Amino acid sequence: MREGWRTSSFEEVVKFIDYRGKTPQKTEAGLRLITAKNVKMGYLQRNPMEFVDPEIYDTWMTRGIPNKGDVLFTTEAPLGNAAQLDTDEKVVFAQRIIVMQPNREVLDSTFLKYMLLSDLMQERIHEQGTGATVKGIKSQLLKKIQISFPKSLLEQQRIVVILDEAFEGIDRAIANTEKNLANSRELFESYLNAIFTQKGDGWKEKKLGEIGGKVFTGPFGSLLHKSDYVSNGIPIVNPANIENDKIIPNFNKTVSQDIVKRLQAYILKQNDVVVGRRGEIGRCAVVREEQAGWLCGSGSFFIKPFENVDSVFLAHLLRSAVYRNKLESLSTGATMQNLSNQSLSDLVIAMPSLDEQNRITNKIDDLRTETQQLETIYRQKIAALNELKQSILQKAFTGELTADTANQTTKAAQEVNAA
Repeated sequence: MREGWRTSSFEEVVKFIDYRGKTPQKTEAGLRLITAKNVKMGYLQRNPMEFVDPEIYDTWMTRGIPNKGDVLFTTEAPLGNAAQLDTDEKVVFAQRIIVMQPNREVLDSTFLKYMLLSDLMQERIHEQGTGATVKGIKSQLLKKIQISFPKSLLEQQRIVVILDEAFEGIDRAIANTEKNLANSRELFESYLNAIFTQKGDGWKEKKLGEIGGKVFTGPFGSLLHKSDYVSNGIPIVNPANIENDKIIPNFNKTVSQDIVKRLQAYILKQNDVVVGRRGEIGRCAVVREEQAGWLCGSGSFFIKPFENVDSVFLAHLLRSAVYRNKLESLSTGATMQNLSNQSLSDLVIAMPSLDEQNRITNKIDDLRTETQQLETIYRQKIAALNELKQSILQKAFTGELTADTANQTTKAAQEVNAA
């Protein structure tokens, strides 16, 4: 053990207030409800903003009242996120959150937060986690985990000051990079929207079912059951399988050849356009050659474009904001939006000649490639900046942190941002 440090279990130096269990009834206004969705790695996110009736406070918060600066820890979905409570106001906690109140005579709250964010502590926590689908940790196991920290509160606070300054520089660089990432996406979306808003000479306006292609609905009702699913069979294409304009199969949720033979009418062919009919409206992708023979899922439509229609152009059109907005206005459902075959078929669209479609598609694809390259660079920068955070935390918990670390970190973050 490092000189001047001590090792204890969580339960020896931290009081746990465990709010896991049921979530209180939500209301339109009232006291702020903090859920696991609000607790991020190192900070509390305001959204989603949810509320509960102030009248329930005394009966709900019987396990303990939190204080500003206490550490909030998520025990499941996600496991291991940690942030400090940022208010003195009354708040209510939902399930999957534990409030950690350190004995402030021996352990600083902010030091505890940084400790929980470190790779070393995350590994210890996840080693004790259980669950095949969603990993979580039991309170009793969490309490037994060993932690190391300086015996001196002044030393803990010295480390916190350095980490605060270092993280401020890194977070500033991350924010700038995330802004650049968002700008690159907005540039592409703006270009896409301009094409389908401004149109051009020779564009014809008609219903999609008359000018674009024939719309088919995937199997529904008793045609396809969850019991029909197998692993490593023929992929099914549902909205969840459409990501970033591509079809991403889930080989744990497929069907057998026998099911495919029974559902011949729903087999996808190359250049079909698959469109999600529920959830995120406008999600669509073109079926590639290697995906021909896959099965349209019950949550999707598939369009068989007419001869004078380019599939990729049609997919770009449906993805554009102007047409997404139109589709959303035609959809129904309070909890989850649903689109009908008739609504999609009756959607009025504008189409140019096939040659013009091909020309526009090439321009869109070129810009998309450039945008994706930029997005890759920005994501790599964000990953590098987060790795820089972990290297600083490692130094903090191995006794290698110096007064100049913050300056060195800020300089390193600026270099990553400028690269």
